[in-house]
Amino acid sequence: MKNSIEKSVAEIIKALSPGPFKTLEKIRPSGALQVRKQISGAISFYWRYSMGTKSERVSIGVYDPSAKPKSLEPTLRGYSIDAAVRAAENLALQHHTHDGGRPALVAQQQEAKRTERVKVENAKAFTLNRLLTDYCNHLETLGRRSHKDARSIFKLHVDDAWPAIAARPAAGVTSEEVADMMRRLNESGKGRTANKLRSYVRAAYQTAKAARLKSTIPVHFKSYRIASNPAADTEPDESANKPDKNPLSADDLRTYWILIKDIPGVKAAVLRIHLLTGGQRIEQLVNLRTADITADSITLYDGKGRPGKPPRPHTIPLTTQAAMALKELEPVGTYAISTAYGVDEVTREQIKTGDTHLGATTLSEWAQQAVGDLIPGFQAKRIRSGVETLLAKAGISTEIRGRLQSHGVSGVQARHYDGHDYLDEKRRALVTLFKLLDHSGTGNVVPIK
Repeated sequence: MKNSIEKSVAEIIKALSPGPFKTLEKIRPSGALQVRKQISGAISFYWRYSMGTKSERVSIGVYDPSAKPKSLEPTLRGYSIDAAVRAAENLALQHHTHDGGRPALVAQQQEAKRTERVKVENAKAFTLNRLLTDYCNHLETLGRRSHKDARSIFKLHVDDAWPAIAARPAAGVTSEEVADMMRRLNESGKGRTANKLRSYVRAAYQTAKAARLKSTIPVHFKSYRIASNPAADTEPDESANKPDKNPLSADDLRTYWILIKDIPGVKAAVLRIHLLTGGQRIEQLVNLRTADITADSITLYDGKGRPGKPPRPHTIPLTTQAAMALKELEPVGTYAISTAYGVDEVTREQIKTGDTHLGATTLSEWAQQAVGDLIPGFQAKRIRSGVETLLAKAGISTEIRGRLQSHGVSGVQARHYDGHDYLDEKRRALVTLFKLLDHSGTGNVVPIK
């Protein structure tokens, strides 16, 4: 660069006012070196170039007036005029080397391609199938036993029945598609399953949707980018949700008690515990842990309730007969109601381990085997409603029956202010139950060592 040109450029820079871009000189092989003064007083260099009818600027760096005039390398503080010219020439050469590609545009295109690639990868990763699986895992982490039911329904009626939809991004599933899943079940006479599918899918989407603002939900749910809930707009079949009110009659309950009360062995003892503790939910009863047994009570964990909430502890008093039945099981290990056995490493004898609990279906089968054909239409699930009906006829209040069978506690006062455990009231109800089943009952408590 000639001295006269360098001097004129320096003068232009000195005379700059904040705002507009000023061209200093043309750059070989293309473009021009421009300069702009910021409101702060800082001066920046740019390489400006054109392609067709469009033009762009590429930032070079700030001007360093203290740099040596002939310096071709930038200083820690910025560029001399000659260094800025050299940087612009390098950009121009890159421009031609890449077949006339526009650096700024190329960078934008690369970023756009990267963003699109991320979207495609997310679409492959965050599918409906994965959302439903993550939701089941979340339920399991919370201690909700419903995760097993949800997994089964999702596998049978989403993954297997609608594989194409299951493999699609969860954020792209529509309400109509969820309704079609339900329709297929309704048309095959499975209205209750259709409603359960809707409920679980709705809860899964709601969990992912709320993850943005609810800190208690695992952060990975945010990655699904759920803005709306497709299951929320669908309509359940209300007729399929009607409870099956078919309780065992008082006479049927007494017949059942006579059939199981004096039979020795584990099976009958388990059935007696189920009946004499008030017909607790079988799934919860078989999960009774040995550590949750005291001298006069047991504590179960009720996983039914509001989504996101941990299982609620539910304590039930033990009457004399219930305590004796539980004692017959000789609870050891993790689970009190267990048929799991192992081998003692020292004596090589078979010992009870309690590593796994009895299956809920197994208890129901044992009850059916005990009854045979003596009670028409017998089902183990009818015991629970039969007990409540019998206690209602005996004058036990709705509140106490609800607390005994863990129907949930409603109302602000009950949830937040009432700290009474109601164990005495529950015990009196269970004593009444035994007397109605067997007039020789005493209802006292036998401590378990």
